[in-house]
Amino acid sequence: MGDVLIRPCNNVIGAEVDGVDLADLSDDQFAAIDQALLDHQVLFFHDQPLTDEEHLAFAARFGEPSIFPVSKLLGGDTRLQYIEDTADSPPDADDWHTDVTWIAEPPQIAVLSARTIPEVGGDTMWSSLTAAYEALSPAMQQICAGLTVRHHRGRDFDDRVGRFLDAEQMQRLEEGYPAVEHPLLRTHPRTGRTALFLSGLFMQEVVGMTRAESDALLGFLLRHGQDPNFQVRWRWRADDLAVWDERVTNHRALSDHYPQHRVMRRVTVDGERPVYTPVRVPA
Repeated sequence: MGDVLIRPCNNVIGAEVDGVDLADLSDDQFAAIDQALLDHQVLFFHDQPLTDEEHLAFAARFGEPSIFPVSKLLGGDTRLQYIEDTADSPPDADDWHTDVTWIAEPPQIAVLSARTIPEVGGDTMWSSLTAAYEALSPAMQQICAGLTVRHHRGRDFDDRVGRFLDAEQMQRLEEGYPAVEHPLLRTHPRTGRTALFLSGLFMQEVVGMTRAESDALLGFLLRHGQDPNFQVRWRWRADDLAVWDERVTNHRALSDHYPQHRVMRRVTVDGERPVYTPVRVPA
């Protein structure tokens, strides 16, 4: 097995990785990929025609593959998700977010495989929330340091899943997954770096603020996190694979391919409860 080749996409986020077969990784190769993910936050691989089982096995190198909360509610145990866009099933992830922040312990890693790619459009974008935090003024960093945000699935999400669930199941979903509070800043458990913890689809309000104050602050931070200088954009080819750190990034699946056919396969990896640990400056 050869060396793992890492080529950064820019100086902030993203790297292409060559020289590996993700279906047959040595421990040393995986260690290099794991470190590259910490360094670059999202990694891209070409020519990885993984089977379902191989995709799941690669994701499991990072931790326990997740069962999507709605599937778990219905008694399912599948850890692979197929995301299919057609003329009759429009794309619905074209907004900046981090996956499933409406649970107490959101996923830490996501692994996405391109199965069917449209002729044009259908790119995915990622933004570094570490870079976004570090670009804030010290005064704004201090304001954010003591705040928590209430996260919930939200009306749009419930409207989508409500097409498949009856009233009793929707009630069970609300009882099983009520609103949860997360810190506005998050300390990465391995690097120790601080990031904004944003998810535009699921953030409801800053705890303890008036609605006007909360909307103003979260609106500013969401716009700030969308600065192109913090981003990378990936144009997919069939059998491409991306892996990213959900704890310190936002992503957005563009819908500009609609109504063309697009199929992606995803596995997420269980994470921990978000925590912010203030950095103490020596006196």
